[in-house]
Amino acid sequence: MGWKEIHRWLGLTIGTLAVVLGLSGALLAFDPVQEAWQAPAAPGSLPVATLVERVTRTMPGAEEIRHLPSGAIVVFGFVGDQAQAHYVDPADGRVLGAWQPSALPRWVKNLHRSLLLGDAGRWGAAATALAMAVLCGSALVVVLRRMGGWGRLAAQVRGSLAQRIHVVTGRVVLALLCLTSLTALTMSASTLGLVALDAGVEPDAVSVTTGQTALPSLPGAPLSALQSLTVQDLKKLNFPDAADPEDTWKVATAQGEGWIDRYSGQMLAWQDATVAQRIYDWAVVLHTGESAWPWAVVLGLVGASVLLFWLSGVIIWWQARCQAPQITGNSPLAQADVLIFVASEGGSTWGFAQTLHDALSQSGHRVHTSALENFQTTVATKQVFVLAATYGDGQAPAHASHALERITKLNTGAVPVTVLGFGDRQYPAFCAYAEVLENTLRAQGWPALLPLESIHQQSSQQFARWGRDLAQALGEPVVLDHVPRLPPTTALTLVARQDYPGGSGEPTAILRFSWPEQGAMARLRGQGLAHFSAGDLVGIVPPGSAVPRFYSLASSSDDGFLDICVRQLPGGLCSTHLLGLQPGEPIAAFIRSNPGFAQPHKRRPLLLIGAGVGVAPLVGFIRGNQGKTPVHLYFGGRDPTQDFYFGPDIERWLGEGRVARVQTAFSRVPDGGGYVQDALRRDAERVRELMMQGAIVRVCGSRAMAQGVTDALDEVLAPLNLNVAQLKTKERYAEDIF
Repeated sequence: MGWKEIHRWLGLTIGTLAVVLGLSGALLAFDPVQEAWQAPAAPGSLPVATLVERVTRTMPGAEEIRHLPSGAIVVFGFVGDQAQAHYVDPADGRVLGAWQPSALPRWVKNLHRSLLLGDAGRWGAAATALAMAVLCGSALVVVLRRMGGWGRLAAQVRGSLAQRIHVVTGRVVLALLCLTSLTALTMSASTLGLVALDAGVEPDAVSVTTGQTALPSLPGAPLSALQSLTVQDLKKLNFPDAADPEDTWKVATAQGEGWIDRYSGQMLAWQDATVAQRIYDWAVVLHTGESAWPWAVVLGLVGASVLLFWLSGVIIWWQARCQAPQITGNSPLAQADVLIFVASEGGSTWGFAQTLHDALSQSGHRVHTSALENFQTTVATKQVFVLAATYGDGQAPAHASHALERITKLNTGAVPVTVLGFGDRQYPAFCAYAEVLENTLRAQGWPALLPLESIHQQSSQQFARWGRDLAQALGEPVVLDHVPRLPPTTALTLVARQDYPGGSGEPTAILRFSWPEQGAMARLRGQGLAHFSAGDLVGIVPPGSAVPRFYSLASSSDDGFLDICVRQLPGGLCSTHLLGLQPGEPIAAFIRSNPGFAQPHKRRPLLLIGAGVGVAPLVGFIRGNQGKTPVHLYFGGRDPTQDFYFGPDIERWLGEGRVARVQTAFSRVPDGGGYVQDALRRDAERVRELMMQGAIVRVCGSRAMAQGVTDALDEVLAPLNLNVAQLKTKERYAEDIF
C-alpha cells in the first residue's frame, strides 16, 4: 500500500475521532489564555523566601503556594475549617480574589483525554494521536509528490476548491499537527503508566533536627534554601504541618524536588527531575500552551483546522470515488489482441482509455484495458497502448509507482508499444513520466506504432488528432471522439459585447457575461461556477456537442463579471455559437482553474507578452492590479484598427498606473513594428533590466508566437547567462498557448 492510500484510509477511519480531539483541544487551548488574563505574573527573579514572607503576612493559614503556568501565584490554605484558594499579588502578598479551577466544562477535558471512556478511552486517544502522527507523515510525502518536491512545496496548488483548501492549509499547519500528535503520545505514555516520571519514593534523609525551635512564621532570610530559589523555577511549595514537628517544607521546581528542614532552613534532600519528567514538562507546554498563551492561541487554531482537513478530505475522497475507472466491454487478457495500460493520478486518463477502447472494439479488435502496473503481453497481443499521466516533478501516478520496474524485468517483445502522455504544460515536468516510459521501452527494443505524443490539459481536440494518426497507421477507420466527464455547468447570461473585424478577416468579439454567486458548499463539492481569477479557463459547452471549449478569462470573480475574447474559427462550433449570441442569451459554462499561469502574489515587475486574443488573460492581470505592481505589456497584432483588443481599456489603465508601459507591434501595417518578438528585441536593454529585478513573465498566444517569444528572449537574455528554460525552473515564466 502506497503513502497516498495510507493517508486516505487513515483519514477516513480515524477522521471522526481526530475531529473530536481537535475541536476539544481547540477549546482547551484557550484555558491558558484565560488564566493569563486573570492575575499578574510574578517576577521571575523574585526569591521564593521573599514571596513566602509576603504571603504568610497576609494569609496566616497558608499551606501551599502554587506558581501557575500562566505566571500567576495561587495560595491554598484554611480559614477555620473552610478550605480556600486565592490569587495573590506577588509584589506585596495582597489577596486579589478567589481562584477556581478552569471554567471550561470538566467533560471537555475528559472528552479530549479519554473520550469519556476512562482507561479504555485514554488508550483510544493515544491510538488516535499515533494515527495522526502517521497521517501527518503520509501527508508530507503526498504533498511533496503532488507539488513536485521540496523546491516546489510553496508553489500554487491546482485542483478543486476542496483540494486547494486541503493542501494549502495543510502546508501551513502540518508541522504543528505533527508536533501536537507527538506531544500527545508523550503525555499518554505517562498517563497510561508506560513511562515513570518520578525518581522514586521520598528519601529517608528528610528527618528533621528535633529539639530546636522552629523558624518563625515569617521565615525570610533564615530559609537559605528558599532564598536562593527564584519564582521562575518554582512549581509548588508546601508548608510544614504546624501539628507535626517531623514535617518539612517541600518544594517542587522545574529542576526537581527538595525537602527543607523546618528548624534550620537547610536542604535535607534533593531529587533531580528525571529525563522523562523534563520531556513530559516540555510536552505539556507544547501541547497545551501552558506558560505561553500566544502559543496556546496558535494551538487552538490548529486544533480547529482538523475539521477543515477532515471535511475537505472526505470531499476529495468522494470525488475520486465518483471518478473511479469502470471500463466497459473489457475482453479477457488472454483473448485480447489489443492491450491498453493506464497510469492516472486523478482518474481522467481512464476516460480517454475508455474512448480508445471503444473505438478499437468497433473496428473489430478484442481489447483489454488495465492499470499500467499490470503491464504484460500474451501470444494473442498485436498492439499495446500506454496512456500515462505525469504526477508532480515527473513521477508516476501513485498506483503505477512500480510499473517501470516491472517493465524493465520483462523480456523484450516484438509487439509495438505506443505511448501517449497526458499532462499540463504549466509544469516544468510536462509529460515527463510518459517520456521516461517511451525512452525505457525503446532502449529495451520494444517497437512503436507511433512516436510519443503529449496531450495538454486533457484536450479532446489533441486526442482526436492523435486518433487520426492512429487510424492512418493501422489502416482502419478509428475515430476518437472523446466526451470528457464534465463538471456541472452553470447558465451565464451575455450582458454586453464589443465586436472587432479581426486582423486576419476573422470576426472577433469581447463578450461579457454575468456571474452568479455560488454557495461555499457548492464550490467545495465542485458544483456550480467556482471562484475564478484572471488567467483561469472557462469551459463552454456549445449546443449539439458534449465537448467543451476552453477560453482564458480576462476578469476575475471580484470584478463581478466574466470576460472572454473569442475569434471566429473556420467551422468552429463553439466560436460560431458564441459570436452569434445577443445580450440576454445564456450559455452553459464551468470554471477550470489554471494557477500555473496565475498572476503571482509578489511585488515583482510583471512582463506580459501576448498576441491577438491571447491578450485576454493579460488584460485580466492588469485590470486587477489595484496595488499598481510594475506591469509591462508587449502586445502583438496585425492592424491596430482591426485587432487592438481591449485598446481603450489598456490606454485608461496606463493613465491610472495599473500598467507601467505598453509596447505594441502590428505586422500588417507600414512601420507597425513587425511581431511582438521583434518588439522584445528592440527593447532588449529594458527587458534585461526587468529580468535583473526579478521580473516574472507570462506569455499567451499561439504556439508559433510562443516559440518566437522564447527564441527572442533567449537571445536578449544571453548576456545575463539566463534563458527561458531557467526561468521556467524558477517559476518565473509560464505560457498559455493554443
